[in-house]
Amino acid sequence: MPAPAAPAAPGAVGAPLVDTHGRVHRDLRISLTDRCSLRCTYCMPEQGNEWLAKTSILTLDEIERVARVAAADGITTFRLTGGEPLLRTDIVEVVRRLAAISGPDGRPVEIAMTTNGIRLPEVLPALIDAGLARLNISLDTLRRDRFRELTRRDRLDDVLAAIAAASASPLRPLKLNAVAMRDVNDDELVDLVEFAIAHDAQMRFIEQMPLDAGHTWDRARMVTQDEILAALGRRWRLTPVPGRGGAPAARWMLDDGPHSVGVIASVTAPFCGDCDRLRLTADGQLRNCLFSTTEYDLLPVLREGAATARLDSHARSRTEDPAVLERARNGQDEAPEAGVDRMLRACVRGKLPGHAINDPAFLQPARGMNAIGG
Repeated sequence: MPAPAAPAAPGAVGAPLVDTHGRVHRDLRISLTDRCSLRCTYCMPEQGNEWLAKTSILTLDEIERVARVAAADGITTFRLTGGEPLLRTDIVEVVRRLAAISGPDGRPVEIAMTTNGIRLPEVLPALIDAGLARLNISLDTLRRDRFRELTRRDRLDDVLAAIAAASASPLRPLKLNAVAMRDVNDDELVDLVEFAIAHDAQMRFIEQMPLDAGHTWDRARMVTQDEILAALGRRWRLTPVPGRGGAPAARWMLDDGPHSVGVIASVTAPFCGDCDRLRLTADGQLRNCLFSTTEYDLLPVLREGAATARLDSHARSRTEDPAVLERARNGQDEAPEAGVDRMLRACVRGKLPGHAINDPAFLQPARGMNAIGG
């Protein structure tokens, strides 16, 4: 096995984004807004949400500027998330601008999106024309009463219409995401997979993670990967699919194919060793892990030409290398593109080996999932 690539030196614009553990980063999740048209119980409260200030939300030009630097540094996939990305009134133009970006090898980047589906039918043709390549749609239940209780909105018909529209489109693979929850939807696992198969989609179950804004996550209510597979195994013969790479979902073929099911087991079967993802929040914060308590602030770089790194109240408890943060604070009066590159590299260098969810000292991020981006 070849030795892992060495981390890129500071200022080596265009070199791969490699962390101190040899992981090469190729995927950037870009959150477009923290707002959402649903209020899923595992994500955000129904009322009392404190939204990001509109002045702090990245503009289309700023998103494109960051994306171009990231692509030059080897990022090959941009996944648009939220909140709900379709709430951005300029969503089609966001896709169009990002889809026009190519990497150092001349190949265009791939544009993917995770959405709750509301508004999708009306904009899907324009999104495809703009360059959208892949789509994930959230669907936790097929029952109207449960959907209303889970999301606090009576919008199941809208989501089902979105899935029907996506199924009729050329976008493949089409993936449906469900958070598996004990005594909530764990009796629908087989039904959800059969629904996905009927729509030529891949069902993916996600272990519930400590990312709710209300910090009410309860490990006992989480349905584990083993439990999910046991339930599905009573209906289908499951065969592991090799070659997962950096994908968050492990996959199993159903009765030897052609359909498969995925499980994202961040809690019971972490895949941190192969993680190739970075995140950009809607207000311009770079994050090297979904569960990180450290953020790297791009807003001053983009708007003032001065780079800083912003830490939340728990940052120092994660024993980040202070030298990394100090380097990120240097470099005043540089070109914005150089500042973005330097901050990307500082963020990558500060990445820890894993998220430590199962460590007794684990601290949940202050932000909820809607503000971090999926």
